[in-house]
Amino acid sequence: MSMHPGIVYVVDDDEAFRDSVAWLLQTNGYQARLFPDAESFLAEIKPGIGGPPRCVVLDVRMPGLSGPQAHDALADRGIELPVIFVTAHADVPIAVSAIKKGAFDFIEKPFAEGELLKRIEEALSFATESQAQQTQIASIHARLASLSERERQVLDAVVTGKMNKTIAYDLDISIKTVEAHRARVMEKMQATSLAHLIRMITLVGG
Repeated sequence: MSMHPGIVYVVDDDEAFRDSVAWLLQTNGYQARLFPDAESFLAEIKPGIGGPPRCVVLDVRMPGLSGPQAHDALADRGIELPVIFVTAHADVPIAVSAIKKGAFDFIEKPFAEGELLKRIEEALSFATESQAQQTQIASIHARLASLSERERQVLDAVVTGKMNKTIAYDLDISIKTVEAHRARVMEKMQATSLAHLIRMITLVGG
């Protein structure tokens, strides 16, 4: 069984290819979801918060929407999934362009099953890490929202490296009041240290 059980969407108009990849995935403990074209895949895919890690094995050339167009559609919807493009030799430049737009990897046909499995495991590991970070970011935003306006002012000053007496002067309050606000900020943000607080604020781009 795989160390990273997850869901793998296989989007390819070649039925024999879909079936062989499905067999490979299922024998290694993954869930396979198969789609003959990008349209049916896009109709079913939804943002997955808190579920198992997911990735997509996506053919570059298909009737209807191409793989890169499907990748663009995911991005437009804000659905962040690691995408592994399956490409014929002539399509490598297209795949490289897709990587620059955020795709995870590409693999050239024909390939060994073990090679595809390795890329899938890497993509699912990446998805797990990415999902953990998204959960962390949402949690930090919730903590920030719990701060009063004054606490937020103190937080903003603290993370820029201002000393308590400078903050007191800037906000026209006493140092004792700054210290009280600062203690509440640390408590509400669940920060163990100033460095931890700064890391959290940096992570959410605040």
